[in-house]
Amino acid sequence: MKKIMLLPALLLFVITSAGVSAYAKDSKPAPQATPISSQNDHVIRVYGPGGPLGPIKEAAEHFSAETGIKVEVTAGPEGNWIDKAKQDADIIFGGSEYNLQDFTFNHPEMIDTKSRTELYSRAAGILVRKGNPKKIESLEDLTKNGVKIIDVNGAGQLGLWEDLAGRKGLIEGISRNISVSVKTSAEAIELWKSNSSLDAWITYESWHYRLKDVTDLVQLPEEEKLYRGTPIALTKITDQKKEAQQFIDYLKTEESHQIFQKWGWK
Repeated sequence: MKKIMLLPALLLFVITSAGVSAYAKDSKPAPQATPISSQNDHVIRVYGPGGPLGPIKEAAEHFSAETGIKVEVTAGPEGNWIDKAKQDADIIFGGSEYNLQDFTFNHPEMIDTKSRTELYSRAAGILVRKGNPKKIESLEDLTKNGVKIIDVNGAGQLGLWEDLAGRKGLIEGISRNISVSVKTSAEAIELWKSNSSLDAWITYESWHYRLKDVTDLVQLPEEEKLYRGTPIALTKITDQKKEAQQFIDYLKTEESHQIFQKWGWK
């Protein structure tokens, strides 16, 4: 009789123990996934317009070789990179002082204004076709009949030709010969290469060093030259402030200055 009564009790104990064991196994916290952050991969990400790309990229290569810190430079029209920059930018640079200030107005959440600093200035000049077939040697030559000018109305060049022409009373003459106006240097380069009827482009001398195969450079006399700056700043979103600042400091060394001079900066 005792054996008969013990059998159901034993069976209940086994079922209950198995259930508790299964519950305990199933209720263990799932392993937490390690967050993936593009800013924690030890890469300094730098963004800005296309003009200063050459020297900044070359300086970045030297910096990486010396420090082991990788620097990734992305440049071109803002619309091509701004969405990504909002996620992972450590540094933003401008093609002129007003250019970076305009960026700050449009994206106040991005720039750490206290970190903003100036690198080097570059002069404006006139780019012409290889061999200079229209014999353009001065700003006055840009007012001659038959000269077709391309203008970049933005990207650090806003008002550049007007400031040059205004000092010599040439605004009307040059304005009359502006055949096409675009917003970015990338658009200007594409048109310059595809439309051989365009004769001249008032822009920074530095663009000639990127376009030596399709341009000659007419340098203006020193007393006529205009210079604009190349500002750079940390972002508010960087979590690599120390390393990013280290790169900016490197850009201000004499070694980097020589690189910029090679690319057409003062």
